[in-house]
Amino acid sequence: MTLQIQPLGPAIGARVSGVALSQPLSDTTRDNLLAALLQHHVLFFENQPITPLEQRALAARFGELHIHPIYPHVDGVPEIIVLDTSTANLPDNDNWHTDVTFIEAPPMGALLSAKQLPPSGGDTLWASGIAAFEALSRPFQNLLTGLTAEHDMLKSFPAHRYARTPEERVRWEAGKLNNPPVTHPVVRTHPVSGRKGLFVNEGFTTRIHELSARESEAVLRLLVEHVAKPEFTVRWRWKPNDFAFWDNRLTQHYATADYLPHRRVMHRATIQGDRPYF
Repeated sequence: MTLQIQPLGPAIGARVSGVALSQPLSDTTRDNLLAALLQHHVLFFENQPITPLEQRALAARFGELHIHPIYPHVDGVPEIIVLDTSTANLPDNDNWHTDVTFIEAPPMGALLSAKQLPPSGGDTLWASGIAAFEALSRPFQNLLTGLTAEHDMLKSFPAHRYARTPEERVRWEAGKLNNPPVTHPVVRTHPVSGRKGLFVNEGFTTRIHELSARESEAVLRLLVEHVAKPEFTVRWRWKPNDFAFWDNRLTQHYATADYLPHRRVMHRATIQGDRPYF
């Protein structure tokens, strides 16, 4: 099969065909996908049935895998997170966030597989932190460059939601102990492309260190609203066995929570990354 890549917009997103993700990737195909990811930030694949073991093997072709401290995982496959939401387990991803920025070296990417979908709704949007940063005025870019911000796991994983049972409490306490707040640049440089982009998000960023509390709140609110502008985003309407692969380093995403009382089940593999720098 020949890899075909169809851009979905100028800022972010491309549809990819000509590859079976359940099968082992050749080095050439892997490198071509990484090149497409670098250009388009998020790649979408249709009709890609894949088992958890196959998804883990696929993700491992791009790097070491991260095991999430809070989310449940597939039995026997700890690298595959289960995102199972319904009225019994309400969605928590309906905000603009970059995955796992609460660790020193946040993930470089993630691979998401649609397992069970509601009759309608449940779309996911991605935004380019690069496009959002480049659209800011030069004086504001200069203000942000060199600032640092705190990222805290507890902002998106509070005890009242994730420590309700004794078993959950043990896991949550361990996650809290092993993941204290960390500091990252407000504007980071992509380690491959060298382009700069915004690296603060509503899900985990709590404050900008160099600003006063009121200034920090105002700037973070402005940036969260700014990155969500349609010009910087792409929206994917999921179908069964759809698959997404995104560069987590300078993107954010938002999972719409408009499908209740129906159920939505997704499987995610997360690839370890590097420490952000200015």
